[in-house]
Amino acid sequence: MAKVQTLSVKLRDSHGKRRNRRLRNNGSVPGVLYGHKQAVQSLTLSAEELAATVRHGNRFVELVGDVAEKAFIKEVQWNTWGNKILHVDFARVSEHEKIHVTVPLELRGEAIGTKEGGVVKHVLHQIELECEAASLPEHIIVNINHLAFNQTIHISDIEFPESVKSLLDPSTVVVTCALSVEVTDESKSTEGVEPEVIGRKKGEEESAEG
Repeated sequence: MAKVQTLSVKLRDSHGKRRNRRLRNNGSVPGVLYGHKQAVQSLTLSAEELAATVRHGNRFVELVGDVAEKAFIKEVQWNTWGNKILHVDFARVSEHEKIHVTVPLELRGEAIGTKEGGVVKHVLHQIELECEAASLPEHIIVNINHLAFNQTIHISDIEFPESVKSLLDPSTVVVTCALSVEVTDESKSTEGVEPEVIGRKKGEEESAEG
């Protein structure tokens, strides 16, 4: 289960792109705290501290400093390259409050079906859950050691931690083990035909406000 991580925050009374850019250049991140029908509060906190918390998968946190609240990291905005946090949204929550979240599904083990020529296909990579804020898991582990050839693991086959339940259809496919089929079009024979040269399309890079 997720540990309660402490984050030190300060109230922020300045806004605007220039001031936010100045904050980031000084190693801080702007953010907001909202929820429970209380006033929205503008905050700043250490970019390094926040990044470490996010990397470890902690989303239920305790804010200390100018604000003393338990909160849930609702949304994190990254730059184009995904290596710098630009903004964070916190939602006020209590430890036993029910929340809806999406967490990663991670496969563990080696499917026995691979010994019969089967190939494991990870179909569902994330799952929507309902749980108490303090019981929020970093991820859900799916053990595939017993996955045989031509078998499938569904949501209904997963063992969830206590007080955690899936919001998806129990029949949703998570992972399969089957033959890898190579699809060919026999009507388009390449024998004796010169290959068509297809130009590479140049990708467009999105830009983000720093």
